This record gives sequence, C-alpha cells and structure tokens, in this order.
Amino acid sequence: MQTPLPSSSGTKPEMKEHCSHRADCLKLIQLILDGEATEQQLARAKANLESCKPCIQMYQLEKEVKELLTKRIEKRCCPEQLVATIKTRILSFS
Repeated sequence: MQTPLPSSSGTKPEMKEHCSHRADCLKLIQLILDGEATEQQLARAKANLESCKPCIQMYQLEKEVKELLTKRIEKRCCPEQLVATIKTRILSFS
C-alpha cells in the first residue's frame, strides 16, 4: 500500500536545483512509495520535497514506475509443489 505524502502548508521555500544526497533521498522515496516510511521519515521527505526540484522529479518518476509495474504485473498462484521444494531447500541450509 502506498502512503501519500502529507500536504504542504503555507509558504514555499526557494527551490534547490541540485541535490547533494540523491542516494539517501531515493531510499526514502522508495520507503514512502512502498508504504514503509515512518512518520519521521515522511516529515523529513515532505520538507525536502518542498524545496528540492531533483527530488520532486525523482519522486514523480519512481511513483509512475511503481504504478505502471503494479498495473502490468500478472499475479499468479505458485504451484504447491514448488513452494514445498523451496521450503525444504531453505530448511536444509539452517
């Protein structure tokens, strides 16, 4: 389940044209889109997305990709025999 970002409030800060921590921002964006971000992470992302143009673009792209993949992936049941085989192999490593 995807978690929407909290809505922005009031005045907008000046937009940054460059992001010096893109890898961290991408990880945070993926947590948000996967619905796994904490309230603190959501607040941090919201503050960043209000002022960082590259992160806004990255968020929009990641969101579109996730939505597209979700629509296109065909969900099929896994055969019980395959599940049993995988479980057996996992247990043999323990």
